Amino acid sequence: MRRRITIPLVATGAVVSALAVATPAQAHGYVSGPPSRQALCAQGRVPDCGQIRYEPQSVEGPKGLRSCHAGIAQFAVLNDDSRGWPATSVGSSVTFTWTNTARHATSSWEYLIGGTRVAVFNGGGQQPGATVSHTVDLGGYSGRQKVLAVWNIADTANAFYSCVDLQVGGGGNPSPTPSPTRPAPSPTPTPTAAPTTPPAPGGSWTAGRAYQVGDQVTYGGLTYRCRQAHTAIPGWEPPHVPALWSQV
Repeated sequence: MRRRITIPLVATGAVVSALAVATPAQAHGYVSGPPSRQALCAQGRVPDCGQIRYEPQSVEGPKGLRSCHAGIAQFAVLNDDSRGWPATSVGSSVTFTWTNTARHATSSWEYLIGGTRVAVFNGGGQQPGATVSHTVDLGGYSGRQKVLAVWNIADTANAFYSCVDLQVGGGGNPSPTPSPTRPAPSPTPTPTAAPTTPPAPGGSWTAGRAYQVGDQVTYGGLTYRCRQAHTAIPGWEPPHVPALWSQV
């Protein structure tokens, strides 16, 4: 007499459900000093920039790109060299400062001129601080130069891009120089980023107002202290940008 043996099937769905799902990068950042093109747009120093004015930290694309806008159509203005971008006058070396509105493990930072890499800094796969600065030797260059700064993320295939226009070697450039981190001591300091003066401690956070390090504001019933000089724009409310504000 024959015996029938039934073998249960294993549902393939159980295997599929066990697969890991990749999560997108949460890092955001841009070069704030000398001001990159997106920083100039955010400060209102270059008009008609479009959406990038409100999110200068969002120029993100695949690693290895050589464009200012990372191939993002709504940020194409950053790649337009004909717009007369103000160039910052510098000497034979310059210190670039990144503002990281959301920090993420870093592979490296690169600086390129005309497709040639002039400097690279190893991130060691570590999470950077709220701001990161690198001093780059530009001794082999002079005159107006466009520097492409790249922040390569360690655990994703993406990078963040910022183009910075410089006048290397000093004079001959009528463009305004970047605002200092702190105004020069005077009885009544006046920030150069905007015609308004910083609010007194305890004032409400206001878009379009220039803030200096140490200023205190209130937002949503909480008090915050400014960590880095900047001009406030919509989307940079204190609880959303810990790189710029810390809760008191």
